[in-house]
Amino acid sequence: MATRILICDDSGMARKQMARSLPADWEVDVQFAKDGREGLQLIKADKPELLFLDLNMPDVDGYQVLEVLKRANIQLPVIVVSGDIQKEAHRRVKALGALDFIKKPMAADKLLAALEATGLYRKAAAKAPEAAPAPPAAEPQRQQRPALELSPELRDGYQEVVNVAMGQAGAMLAQMLGIFVKLPIPKVDLLELSEMQMALQSAMSDRVSAICQGFIGPGLSGEALLLLDDADLGDLARLLKYEGELTPAVEVELLTDIANVLTSACLAGLAEQLDVRFCQGHPTVLGLHRDLHELLRHAKSWQRLLAVEISYGLEDYNITFDLLILLTESSLHTLNFKIAHLLE
Repeated sequence: MATRILICDDSGMARKQMARSLPADWEVDVQFAKDGREGLQLIKADKPELLFLDLNMPDVDGYQVLEVLKRANIQLPVIVVSGDIQKEAHRRVKALGALDFIKKPMAADKLLAALEATGLYRKAAAKAPEAAPAPPAAEPQRQQRPALELSPELRDGYQEVVNVAMGQAGAMLAQMLGIFVKLPIPKVDLLELSEMQMALQSAMSDRVSAICQGFIGPGLSGEALLLLDDADLGDLARLLKYEGELTPAVEVELLTDIANVLTSACLAGLAEQLDVRFCQGHPTVLGLHRDLHELLRHAKSWQRLLAVEISYGLEDYNITFDLLILLTESSLHTLNFKIAHLLE
């Protein structure tokens, strides 16, 4: 009889990758949920035997799903599969009853060990592994995608790749600050520069401090921009246990330390998944306590850009780090091709 499995993740790419990763010799009946609310409905209606659960989802997230299962005393083995690799995230999901935690991108040996721990699957001992199917023939038409195309499928792929990189950077920030970092749902949009400026100005205060760092790779170029609301600088100094006078030089040092961690870790996570290597420039302070519109004038004459927005929050602190990864229009040929390859 087939084992009933539910995969709950807001990313279509992640759901497909998870399903493809299940052992080929395991008879399964797989269902999918695109968020925690839908997942809970399917758990109630269909009573799956195993749940694969993402943490970072809109509406009802993975933590909330685990809380509901625990309160209702529903005995369902749960394997969390998430890009949030903070030690505190591991501790929290285990405390809420999760059987195991596997980080994205998922390693085959970790999945196999987790499945065997559930008692629902045992690897066939004597069966020789089947030859892997030949990779599909290259599809030249993928390289001919219009540079400005960002289909729903491609957007989903971008968000999943960013989600993994964001989690790696968040874990490093959490370790640096000794605090739990709240991860957002990353935003990925193809925007006119003026549209991005208006979106930021509606979300942030009029005066901010900012650091940017350029990067290039094969067929790729862009900038990473870290923005911090002026009101947060004092809290940041206290969090980093700085007790002296908060001079402009100290503010630059604090902001640069944070930018180095978030930008480097996030770009490294993207590079690993996309199989590229980025060369990063030196961080440049755009300004302290400056008008946001004035700071954004530096963004060159790009007509359109791929904008990735990640707003890291800190638990129990009113501090938000807005990390923007801005890629040039000319980068989209390479990026779309690589994301399409991951979606295959």
